[in-house]
Amino acid sequence: MTRLASAFSKPHPALVCFITAGDGDTAANLDALVAGGADVIELGMPFTDPMADGPAIQAANLRSLGAGTTTADVFRLATLFRERHPETPLVLMGYANPMVRRGADWFADQCAAAGVDGVICVDIPPEEDEALGPALRAAGIAPIRLATPTTDANRLPAVIEGSEGFLYYVSVAGITGKQQAAAASIEEAVRRIKAASDLPVAVGFGIRTPEQAGAVAQVADGVVVGSALVDLVAEHGTAAPSHLRALTASLAKAVHSAERAAP
Repeated sequence: MTRLASAFSKPHPALVCFITAGDGDTAANLDALVAGGADVIELGMPFTDPMADGPAIQAANLRSLGAGTTTADVFRLATLFRERHPETPLVLMGYANPMVRRGADWFADQCAAAGVDGVICVDIPPEEDEALGPALRAAGIAPIRLATPTTDANRLPAVIEGSEGFLYYVSVAGITGKQQAAAASIEEAVRRIKAASDLPVAVGFGIRTPEQAGAVAQVADGVVVGSALVDLVAEHGTAAPSHLRALTASLAKAVHSAERAAP
């Protein structure tokens, strides 16, 4: 069983936590997320034009790039994370340019060598899977696709095909960290996706508080929190780890104790 499969096979929903690589003391921040109870870690690859992200993560990208973070640095952080946390799944999330500019095979090989479990590429649609998907799958790395409120019944099979690990449901037709979708619309979307696929469904975008996370965990296999954590890094800098651990622990308690809705 892969690390991702193990994380989503627990008797409770999974908490998925995101931070941006190179923003603050990334190693200490990652350790704090694990210590707080995160089941899966998403590590953002900084990019100059993070079009799907709101102000918090845009600013984190700029801070990281301003500090000189490179793709090599991201893989170095991933490698050291894997040495410290051999069982916690690590997913890289970002945009196509840093992933394919040296070739998809190079990127996939680097992921495998660093112990990365999956990759979310925001701006490579299913129709362009050849750009990265085959290389990732050949290296044993899960290509994790995104479904959105505009993914209708005709398009959903294309999104699911070739996706591995879990399916990321973007709960709003917008950017990260802003509005949150209504619980009823999330529940309906998750039910529709799960009727078409055996993949676990993790829901993200706009989830900031333990109360919001607990509500989504009642209907989803996983809950993704990013901007609220990134805000703590922006506010506290090198002192962020203790704050990250505290918020993650509150989120984990809410997600792990959620009463699952009947199928």
